[in-house]
Amino acid sequence: MSVRPASVQAEPVEAATGPSSGYERTGLVLPPKPAVMSGTGWTAFIVALIVVCAVAPLLNLVVPEGSALHLSDYAVGLLGKMMCYAIVALAMDLIWGYTGILSLGHGMFFALGGYAMGMYLMRQIGRDGNYKSELPDFMVFLDWKSLPWHWTFSDSFIATLVLIVVVPGLVALVFGYFAFRSRIKGVYFSIITQAMTFAAMLLFFRNETGFGGNNGFTDFKRILGIAIATPSMRMTLFVITGVTLLGFYLFGRWLVTSKFGRVLQAIRDAESRVMFSGYNPLGYKLTIWVISAVMCGVAGALYVPQVGIINPSEMSPANSIEIAIWAAVGGRATLIGPIIGAFIVNGAKSWLTVAAPEFWLYFLGALFIAVTLFLPHGVVGMVKKLTRRGSP
Repeated sequence: MSVRPASVQAEPVEAATGPSSGYERTGLVLPPKPAVMSGTGWTAFIVALIVVCAVAPLLNLVVPEGSALHLSDYAVGLLGKMMCYAIVALAMDLIWGYTGILSLGHGMFFALGGYAMGMYLMRQIGRDGNYKSELPDFMVFLDWKSLPWHWTFSDSFIATLVLIVVVPGLVALVFGYFAFRSRIKGVYFSIITQAMTFAAMLLFFRNETGFGGNNGFTDFKRILGIAIATPSMRMTLFVITGVTLLGFYLFGRWLVTSKFGRVLQAIRDAESRVMFSGYNPLGYKLTIWVISAVMCGVAGALYVPQVGIINPSEMSPANSIEIAIWAAVGGRATLIGPIIGAFIVNGAKSWLTVAAPEFWLYFLGALFIAVTLFLPHGVVGMVKKLTRRGSP
């Protein structure tokens, strides 16, 4: 004897002003749009903003060096560098965690932004270099008589800001268009991005390209006419980096909770069904790919004046793999997870490369294996799981 299933009736929707929509006529109730952040999230965001903009400068510039609360210049530089890495990890999460595209070439975008800023900083040295020439020292050493064409606007800070965004974005746009149009995905896309980064590294190693060869750019002295080595300038760069990280995080939250973000997650989970539903994944994938690349370029530009050097080693495939590890350790598709992962991994790296440098790569490999086997959702996923167990 067959039993007919009972019909399910959706709750009726009361129309507001104006004509009713198609959803109201059929009686369907759409889920509400998720909030960008919860109340707790906004509280944590404001606290982080206060720490970056007020507490850290106070502890570094006002509290005496002998005090236990003093934040040293070394700590300021280290935390600033980690925040730059956190921006890159956040960019990786948007493309990998939310769109399902594993890139092993984000180190190149990071380095492109760094080189754009490095060119400006090299021009700011002026005649204070070793050779007392308007040309950068490496060009004088190579007996160059004039600047190459791609250094034309390197003495303009405004033009440098434009290049920091345009150069990584344009490279990502061209590469991504042909890659996504050809429907290259999965491990093949990862290999191609790694090969692209490796090729760029070899190109920048050549002296004739005008990027300093093996040594890259270093010995920076001023930015906007102000000495970089002063505590006030270092703290200014720290605050700008922290605000940029928080701004990108807020932008990422808005992006993934929007319709655009929901389509990205649908592409990650079932791209063929998205195409069947009438969406063209090319535009969505290309847009988030370019956004992610630009974020890496901005991070690289903030990284260079704080670290004091940029060279082709930043484009090494190992660096791009390490970026993926930051996202995996913290927890993909969470935004906050990759930021935490960047701080955890680089904090361990800073300590271990001093205490036992020969074991760092073994530790990094073991960490990635352990996370893959025992923490597939990263640190954030583990915390959420423990929280659910502890709740009544």
